[in-house]
Amino acid sequence: MPDPVPLPTAILFDLDDTLLDTTLSATRVWDQTAAAFAHEIGHPPSVFQPVLKASRAWFWGDAKRNQAGRLDVQASRIAVTHHGLLQLGIDDRGLAARFADHYSAHRVSTMAFFAGAEQTLKFFVDAGVPLALITNGDARGQREKVEHFDLARYFQAVLIEGELGFGKPDPRVYAQALSACGVPAVGAWCVGDSLSWEVAAPQALGLRGVWNDWAGVGLPEDTDVRPDQTVRCVADLVPLSK
Repeated sequence: MPDPVPLPTAILFDLDDTLLDTTLSATRVWDQTAAAFAHEIGHPPSVFQPVLKASRAWFWGDAKRNQAGRLDVQASRIAVTHHGLLQLGIDDRGLAARFADHYSAHRVSTMAFFAGAEQTLKFFVDAGVPLALITNGDARGQREKVEHFDLARYFQAVLIEGELGFGKPDPRVYAQALSACGVPAVGAWCVGDSLSWEVAAPQALGLRGVWNDWAGVGLPEDTDVRPDQTVRCVADLVPLSK
């Protein structure tokens, strides 16, 4: 086990795939929706599910689509579904919209905290460490998650890209979070699953970058980003800090 490190002066937490099981739960809901629409689509879930998975990878794998899509999540879901339907020879935007509506209606309720994540927030709050939440994405969707899980009570600030008009890796969002916590960058941590947003960008500002490798994939061979610490879940931060 790594040697304990001093408690941080503050922690800037990411939300999706850091505190909440966003990707895992998204796959569950996409699959459930494919089953619910199997008759209308004319294909069983075993056919449409992999097509939809590939369509998601196609959509979010493009940087421009990713930026636009995360700020208008419903439009992105329709686009993903329509692209998937097209692969089956079905050009029906109305069906894609109904599919996306069904998905959206069940999206947040299927999410959950990663094991130990909420207890980790409580640990640092009880230890007197100020916390800020920084999340990219559309205002409505991200705020819904914050409210559904009653997250605001743990944080000095909840900073949402769609509400601010800017987000990670813009230096302003980290500066605003640090200001809310009342600390400088040195001594503070940023924790999240993105090597760019939660490691490289914060490190450039003087923060400690902690990478949450929740999927256990390890560092990509083509990256020169080196986290100050790597964890498999945020609960691992507690024994590091005792």
